[in-house]
Amino acid sequence: MPEGGYKISDQNAVHFITFSVVQWVDVITRKEYCDIVVESLKFCIKNKGLKVHAWCIMSNHLHLIISCIEEHRLSDLLRDFKKFTSAQIISAIEDNVHESRGNWMLWIFKKAGETNKRNENYQFWQQDNHPIECSSKEILDSRMNYLHENPVKAGLVRSEGDYVYSSGVDYYNNGKGLVEIEFI
Repeated sequence: MPEGGYKISDQNAVHFITFSVVQWVDVITRKEYCDIVVESLKFCIKNKGLKVHAWCIMSNHLHLIISCIEEHRLSDLLRDFKKFTSAQIISAIEDNVHESRGNWMLWIFKKAGETNKRNENYQFWQQDNHPIECSSKEILDSRMNYLHENPVKAGLVRSEGDYVYSSGVDYYNNGKGLVEIEFI
């Protein structure tokens, strides 16, 4: 059973997913790292059957309300997404001569990778995803509000619709955010 006892039983149901950077390192604070996550979500929508219903990138974790089309498995999609974004962000840190935090972040990711037999070098994301199936309107509404209120509670923005790296733009400003949303 996955760490923490969380498991995706219905691979095509709508789920609230959270995954965090190892040691809760505040790495996803630079635009280029956020863009890797955004572009990866777009790729998965276009090529891997991902349906994004809501999303929010925070400095050290990512919240998603997602599902996938029937011929795909949500667990496989998440595994591939995490593997790809891990490699891309690690590479971006290594290549960024202006990244003042690079050495200590890479050290933390390397140490985490050494203790996990599933990794060759680095571990960027924690293993678990904390999936919560949104099996009722109450659960969905609760998770949707939590996700969009995250940047407000963190003091990054004044209102949910003002945070660029979330679907708040779509839900609260009737605009079009960075990632295509399937409203539910």
